[in-house]
Formats: sequence, structure tokens, C-alpha cells
Amino acid sequence: MSHQVIQPEGWAPAKGYANGMLSADGHLFVGGQIGWTAEQKFEAHDFIGQMKQALRNIRDVVEAAGGVPEDIMRLTWYVTDKAEYLAAQAEVGRAYREVMGRHFPAMAMVVVAGLIEDEARVEIEATAFISKG
Repeated sequence: MSHQVIQPEGWAPAKGYANGMLSADGHLFVGGQIGWTAEQKFEAHDFIGQMKQALRNIRDVVEAAGGVPEDIMRLTWYVTDKAEYLAAQAEVGRAYREVMGRHFPAMAMVVVAGLIEDEARVEIEATAFISKG
């Protein structure tokens, strides 16, 4: 098989997509993660809370594939409210480091009109490389 579906243990099944796809050469593509829990429930309703949960979800997928946060090469963020993000910049940095440590991969931020889950304030996708040797 040239790829493997990555689904963290205990997570509700993804419907119509994969949370992660790991290629034979170690490239991991993490599907867009939003601020809901493994049970697909929103516990946080603010930007920072949802951002932290989305990053924890990414970390969980990376770890389920055998990696660590430092294996993440790229993050693409989709936010629904630019002003909310900019107003929370210092808190964003602290919350990011709390979940991901001091690893800062290539990143892009895109402001969008909305996300599929109406309650979602942010969605983040990732690409990682997990060395097999």
C-alpha cells in the first residue's frame, strides 16, 4: 500500500474525509482540524480555546502516525474573523507554544467567510514529514 489512513484511537469517525494520510515515504497530510474534541463536540466557543483544540487535534494525528510536533513542516490556518485574530495576537503566541512548543513551521493564514461547521472559528491543516529511519 502506498498510503495509510491515520485515525487517532478513540476519535469519532471522520465522515467523508480522513483526519490524516501517511504516504510510504513519510509525508503526513493532516486534514483541516477545527476546535472540537475527539467526540466532535465544541467545548470552547472562543477563538483561543478553539485554536488550542485544533492544534491538539493536529498533534494527536501526528502522534498517531508515529511523529512528534517537530515533524510538522507546514500549517495553513483558516480564520473567520481577522479582527478577532489580530486582537488576540499575544495570547495566540502563548497558546500556540503551550500546545506545540517552540517549533514554528512554515505557515499561512487565510481569512474565510465561513467554515462548514457553523460554530467553528478556526480550521488548521498541516503537512508533516515522519522519518522512517
